[in-house]
Amino acid sequence: MQERPSGRLALSVVVPLFNEEDNVVPLLDRVYAILERLPPETTFEVLLVNDGSNDRTLARIREQIPRRANLVLVNLSRNFGHQLAASAGIDIAVGDAVILMDGDLQDPPELIEAFLAKYREGYDVVYAVRRTRKGESAFKVLTARIFYRTIKRLTKVSIPVDTGDFRLMSRRVVEALKRSPERHRFLRGMVSWVGFNQTGIEYDRDERLSGVTKYPFTKMIRFAIDGITSFSDVPLRFASYLGFISSAAAFIYALIVVGYKLFSLHPPGYTKGWASLIVAIIFLGGVQLISLGILGEYIGRIYDEVKGRPLYLIAEIERS
Repeated sequence: MQERPSGRLALSVVVPLFNEEDNVVPLLDRVYAILERLPPETTFEVLLVNDGSNDRTLARIREQIPRRANLVLVNLSRNFGHQLAASAGIDIAVGDAVILMDGDLQDPPELIEAFLAKYREGYDVVYAVRRTRKGESAFKVLTARIFYRTIKRLTKVSIPVDTGDFRLMSRRVVEALKRSPERHRFLRGMVSWVGFNQTGIEYDRDERLSGVTKYPFTKMIRFAIDGITSFSDVPLRFASYLGFISSAAAFIYALIVVGYKLFSLHPPGYTKGWASLIVAIIFLGGVQLISLGILGEYIGRIYDEVKGRPLYLIAEIERS
């Protein structure tokens, strides 16, 4: 790995926003405080992607455009979701290095300097590893730990555990992402798939500054399904294995039934109608429904991909 020269560097900071009206100004205050003390040979731009907010987020961003240098508003035509909003910002960013972060200030902008130091050492991806997660319930922390470790075991891509989308990416990583137009995006997995030199920096995640999380439990489940189905075919193989196991169990059960019939015996708990037969039918029906559900998830993703619609639509771009 070769160190990068300490000369001129163009840096882009991408922040997707959805209903974060109270966080816009504090976010920009902290981000600009870091960026403006970087060496003079480092130029920067800050891209705020408004993901169809229905509060005053868009108005707050527009208020800041005349007051901040190199501030870019990317206003999407509607709410496309966090991953696609982040992708829109990454696609438009022009920096040699691109930093992606959330707008709720749980990801501290002060980590930008540490990211850049690792970038200078030659790393193409520098991701933030959550050491602690303040202000989050024990249930959310536990389910997050389970999810990251599950997806790591299910996929062939080495996705770091306890990481979010807060990271720095070099230009060649960004260009690789731009050539990957899949719709059900799991960016942290896609960045890991790209490869190149990657490293992590541990940090303590802060509480959300204001507002409420945009990832309630139902969205987290959907996000987890997207992550697993985007990078693993294990669920499909699991459905096949389950089918083989249930078929084997049904065959053994059939042999037992024939044995009882040949010797004119009644199995334990025998009643008219044979209640155990109902249990077997319910079991096999459940296996079939699970298998169909798994197949449906993958077929639904195929359907979305073949339609070929744009990932997002931009209503306007404004620059300071």
